[in-house]
Amino acid sequence: MFKFTAKALIVAMSFGVASFAAHADPITIKFSHVVAEHTPKGQGALLFKQLAEERLPGKVKVEVYPNSSLFGDGKEMEALMLGDVQIIAPSLAKFEHYSKPIQIFDLPFLFDDMDAVDRFQKGPVGQELLKSMEDKGITGLAYWHNGLKQLSANKKLVEPKDARGQKFRVQASAVLDEQFKALRAIPRKMSFSEVYQGLQTGVVNGAENPYSNIYSQKMHEVQKYITESNHGLLDYMVITNTKFWNELPEDIRTTLSEVMDEVTVEVNKKAAALNERDKQAILDAKTTEIIYLTPEQREKWREAMRPVWKKFEAEIGAERIQAAEAANKQ
Repeated sequence: MFKFTAKALIVAMSFGVASFAAHADPITIKFSHVVAEHTPKGQGALLFKQLAEERLPGKVKVEVYPNSSLFGDGKEMEALMLGDVQIIAPSLAKFEHYSKPIQIFDLPFLFDDMDAVDRFQKGPVGQELLKSMEDKGITGLAYWHNGLKQLSANKKLVEPKDARGQKFRVQASAVLDEQFKALRAIPRKMSFSEVYQGLQTGVVNGAENPYSNIYSQKMHEVQKYITESNHGLLDYMVITNTKFWNELPEDIRTTLSEVMDEVTVEVNKKAAALNERDKQAILDAKTTEIIYLTPEQREKWREAMRPVWKKFEAEIGAERIQAAEAANKQ
């Protein structure tokens, strides 16, 4: 019978742990999203995979699932909470049930341009909102731009009255519901993956999306007109399961945070260029007429939708809305 001294046993155990660590499987991070790979979000997910695996070779494996191939936008949040995926990037409209103040990003005509959005998101209020769901098990890692939204329809939308009676696809958002009700239009909640068919069959008459989403999902093939309204923001919050994130080894979590910050800069740089490119592709396809509003026409739309701000002021916080307005003036 073999006898181990205490020192020998410690050495043997240490060797075993080191050996296990050296041969441990990499941490698998499933990154699921609902849009095409060549959209800003799709490109960001692929870049995150590339840099994370380069910086953490053998320690992390990132699997990217685009175009609702793993979970659709109606199921991805539940999947994150259950640990079936580790990172998702839902549009900001998806968070109203977890943090009412995040509804601020859905308010129509709140931000003048993407520079104002950047200033707000990087400021104290924007950063506070990233962390506002941690008590519910959700940690925000970054804001990714997709761009400002345009209205598409099968009739010309030049003045707010033109939208009356039209059925518009909306995300599951109380603010977006009220936005179209303010126009006396009819909001219809619909999964993103179903929008093309909904437009094609007439279940809905129109939608609101940045150009990159319109083009990547071929919505321009079934919409005669796009009104360049720039009325709302379609951004994403990259989120992870708080428990998963906090239990990562500190060095891995730190590196992944650094990678996410780098990727965010690149995604947000490219978003505007991708939208311009896809806008031109829509023009080249000659299936859809783009309507450009005069400043006076745009102001009419803004005034028609502005009551929505007041309706949600108590839930969002007047001081947060004021901070967003202040970001327009810097």
